[in-house]
Amino acid sequence: MRHTLLAAATFLSVVSPALAKPGVEVVATGFNRPLWVGAPNHVKDRLWVIEQDGRIWIVNSKTGEKQAEPFLDITEQVRRKGNEEGLLGLAFAPDFEKSGRFYVNFVDKQQNTRISRFTSKGPDFKTADKESQEVLLSFKQPYDNHNGGCVIFGPDGMLYVGTGDGGAGDDPQGNGQKTDTYLGKMLRLDVSGKSGYEVPKDNPFVGKSEYKPEIWAVGLRNPWRFSFDRKTGDLWIGDVGQNKWEEIDFVAKGKGAASNFGWRLREADKPNPNKGIAGDKPDNNVEPVYVYQHGGGPKDGLSVTGGYVYRGPVKELEGRYIFADYQNRHVWSFVLKGDNATDFQDHSDDFKTDKVKVGMVSSFGEDPEGNLYIVDQAGPIFRVVDK
Repeated sequence: MRHTLLAAATFLSVVSPALAKPGVEVVATGFNRPLWVGAPNHVKDRLWVIEQDGRIWIVNSKTGEKQAEPFLDITEQVRRKGNEEGLLGLAFAPDFEKSGRFYVNFVDKQQNTRISRFTSKGPDFKTADKESQEVLLSFKQPYDNHNGGCVIFGPDGMLYVGTGDGGAGDDPQGNGQKTDTYLGKMLRLDVSGKSGYEVPKDNPFVGKSEYKPEIWAVGLRNPWRFSFDRKTGDLWIGDVGQNKWEEIDFVAKGKGAASNFGWRLREADKPNPNKGIAGDKPDNNVEPVYVYQHGGGPKDGLSVTGGYVYRGPVKELEGRYIFADYQNRHVWSFVLKGDNATDFQDHSDDFKTDKVKVGMVSSFGEDPEGNLYIVDQAGPIFRVVDK
C-alpha cells in the first residue's frame, strides 16, 4: 500500500505541475529617469523609451541595445526644475508607418505644458526631424507638480491628453472643477489634419461658452498614466491622491464624455475633508472602481501609477488590470466584474530577477503583441513573462 501511494504521488507530480507564476525579465538598462516605453502599432522588436530630461531612445527589444543616437533630443526646450516636470508623454499617430508623425507632452522652459507634433525621417523612421516641431497646444503651469503628461490615441482615433490640476496642495485655484481651464482635465483633440488640430464635433462641451471645447472630462487631480484596453476600448486612469487615498477610474468604451471624476470636491470616493471644500458629488460624477489608502502596508501606498489591462501572452494575467504604487514599490492587479474590483493580487515578490527587483514604477507600456513592460525610474525596463 505504501509503494502504491508513493507511485501515485510521483505520477501526480509529473502530470500536474504547479502553475507557473508570471515574472519579469530585464529588456534594457542604463536610462536616466525613464518615464515611458512603447512602440508604434506596426513595429516589431523595437521600443521607444522616454527620459525625463527630454530624450527619446530606440531600443532593440531582443538584445537591449540602444540606438547610437537619440530618436529625439529636446533637452534644450524641456524644464526640469521640479521633480514632476520634464518630457512626460509620447504618442504615435495611428498611421505612423506612413506619416512618421508623433506627439509629445512636456513642460517647456517657460513652465508651460506643450503638446507638440513632430515628423520622423530616414529609413524606418529611426530619427525625428526636430525642425518639424509644430506646437498644437500650450498652457501655463502655475506650480511645478501635477502636470499629468500622458498622451494616447483612443480607439476613436482621437488624441487624449491627461492634465493635472496645476499643482500645490488641495488644488488652490480650483482647476479640477473649473471649466475655462485645461488643467485637471481629460482633453480630446482631432489631429488628423495636415496641420494644427480640430475640436471633435462630438466633444461634450462644444458650443458651451463657459467651457473650453477641447475638454472631454473634468475633475482630475494628477492622472499619472491612463490607458485604453486594446481588446475592449475601455478607458482606465490612475489618478494620484492628496493626503489619504489613491484611485483607479474606469469608463467603458463609448462612455465617459462629460464625466466628472470629482476632484477637488472628493478625494477618491471620499468627501474632501478640508475646510471650505464641499464634498458633495458633482453632476456626472464617476466614482473610482478601486481605491487604496496611504501607508506602507502590502495594499497601501502613496502615489499610484496607472497601468494596463493585460492582453499579452501570459495566460495567467489575461484580462487583469495591472498597476503600481510609485513610492511603496508594489505592483498589483485585479479583475473588474461589474463595478467591483475582484481577485486582488500582489505581484511584487514575483516581479524580480536573480539580480534585480522592480522598484519605483514610473510607467508601464505595451508593444504591438500585447507584451507588458514596466519602467523602473532607476533605469531598467522589464518585460512581463512566464517564469
